[in-house]
Formats: sequence, structure tokens, C-alpha cells
Amino acid sequence: MATIVSVSGSPSPTSRTTRLLRHLDDRLRLQGHEVIPLEVRTLPAHALLGADFQHPAIVEAAALFEGADGVVIGTPVYKAAYSGLLKSFLDLLPQYALAGKTVLPLATGGSTAHVLAIDYALRPVLTSMGASHIVPGWFTLDKDIVAGEDGTAVIAPVAAEALAQVTDHFSAALGGRTTALASTG
Repeated sequence: MATIVSVSGSPSPTSRTTRLLRHLDDRLRLQGHEVIPLEVRTLPAHALLGADFQHPAIVEAAALFEGADGVVIGTPVYKAAYSGLLKSFLDLLPQYALAGKTVLPLATGGSTAHVLAIDYALRPVLTSMGASHIVPGWFTLDKDIVAGEDGTAVIAPVAAEALAQVTDHFSAALGGRTTALASTG
């Protein structure tokens, strides 16, 4: 099956975005994919803000993209756009880091007013980086993602079903199996 890099662009250590991604990662693994999680906030700040393309952590992260078949990009929406942390990271990747990749864009936020951030802010950047196929993304309200007792995401049922469909569409685009899975919401 496919190798997928699952990128969280959230600066928060208690991020709903990251919890959501790890929830979807589990579903993708059940469908036979290898999923490599990447939390941009764990990369050295001086490398990100100083545009240090040669920093070993940045070189290693870029290598993950090179070896991936698919990429999931998750971001919280701030001021109608994806996070500045994600922008700093994407700027350090090679211009065509997404060439030949299938990409699933995801966003989280406090209001449905930010739902178009995926299509008007994030999608153009992903396209400029050469993504061969960007599947329809999904926006999830913060209130629909809570932390369970074990720290994993508990997704509201309606949001969980929509996310399952989006994830399955992405998996199918990568050649993965999507049937016979119960909703993991």
C-alpha cells in the first residue's frame, strides 16, 4: 500500500488538529497504508524562522515527502488562513515537494466562517508545490473534536462520518481499500 506523511501545522501541544490527524492516521493504517506522522511544531524554531534549508531536521522532513505517495496536511485556521507555522515549513520544502503526490487538505477552526480557507488559502499553495491530485478536503469545527480520557480524539458523530468519507476517498485515490470499515468516530 501507500506511504503517507501526515503533517500537523498546529503550534499547540494540545492541538485539536493534531488529534484529528492521528485519528485519521489510524483509519488509514487499518486500510493498509504506512502513515508517518509529522508535527511541524517539533521542528527547531530557529531552522523554521531562519529559513535554514540545510538544518538536519528540515532535510529529514523533506526526505519524508520525497518518499511519500500521499500527504495529509492539517492546519488550524487563524485569521482565515492556514497557520504561519505551516507556511514557514512549506516554504522550506523543495518547490515541487508534492509532485506526483496525492494530497488531502484538512482544517480545523472555531467557526464555519473559515470553511473556505482550504480552497482559497491552502489549496493554491499545494498546487504550486506540484501536487498531482488534491482530493476534496474537509473543515472540522473545534467543538466537534474533544480529547478522550486517553488523549486521543473523540469526534462528534456527524463530523466523524464526513471525515471517514473524506479519508476513504483519499485512500481510494492512493489505491487503498476502503470497504468493510466501520466508522471510527
